[in-house]
Amino acid sequence: MASLPNIVILGDYERALRRYSNWDKLDQQANIKIHHEALRDEALYEAVKEADIIAIVRDRSPFNEAMIARLPKLKFFMFTGPRNGTLEAAALVSRNIPMACTPAGPSKETTAELTWTLILGAAKRLVEQNQVISSGQWRDPLSVLPMLAGERLGVMGLGAIGSRVARVGAAFGMEVVTWSPRMTPERAAVENAQSVSLEELLKTSKIVTMHLVAGPGTKGLISKEQLASMRPDSILVNTSRSALINMVDLQQALAEGRPGQAALDVFDIEPLPEKDLIRNTPNLLVTPHLGFIAEPIFATFSKGITETLEAWLNNKPVPHPFQP
Repeated sequence: MASLPNIVILGDYERALRRYSNWDKLDQQANIKIHHEALRDEALYEAVKEADIIAIVRDRSPFNEAMIARLPKLKFFMFTGPRNGTLEAAALVSRNIPMACTPAGPSKETTAELTWTLILGAAKRLVEQNQVISSGQWRDPLSVLPMLAGERLGVMGLGAIGSRVARVGAAFGMEVVTWSPRMTPERAAVENAQSVSLEELLKTSKIVTMHLVAGPGTKGLISKEQLASMRPDSILVNTSRSALINMVDLQQALAEGRPGQAALDVFDIEPLPEKDLIRNTPNLLVTPHLGFIAEPIFATFSKGITETLEAWLNNKPVPHPFQP
């Protein structure tokens, strides 16, 4: 009797995948191992060395050419969402290993929601206000809070997420300006925003929020010089990719007071190492990459994984093949 194929699933930090779809058929057809911890390098190799099939949540587990070359049994690879920034897909293509992905789910909406959670949390000093109450006090000097109405909101990138963020800002009575490498006045006007230079956006905006793809033209876009040009009362928000900002420069800039605050959901290394200095950086509000962490999204991921793997195991067309 032929042995069952080995399926290894990586990056289920939330222990969510088995909750949102039916795995009974897969459990009968394969040996399934789901890893909930972050794995890299040799720990990652040990987890997948006997895998016939690998499925990963987003880009939490990096697979480069060298790692893929060490996996002679690998026959199929998939990930959740439509893109993966840590997979060297060419190494799979060269071995004719097919790939698949899942739909993204409503991640644009949830990321826009989290962006405004961070903006309001930082602007209204919610963590500090909670600490004041918890300590038995009522108010302190930080209780005199700024208003966002009438202030300038600088949106870097006006795509599916940035445009949603811009509309909320307009609803709050903010003046919305925008910049991206290919922004035009006409594109900005569609969202009732004004197209400005990056220099003007950074110098004049109370809130600067980043919604760009981290590509060759945008990685390291915000570093020491750009940070120093920001208002001392400004707030820099990033729910996109940490590679857009030089994080070492940001820590120094916050210590120097320009910008006045930052609010981040993304980091160079995730999960954030326990002793990372950014955990104790002043004037910084952070969340553990929650932009896409929502029930409907993980339902989409889980169903996408089970439907795809069932199709593959039964020699049927997979629903979302990936072509790099």
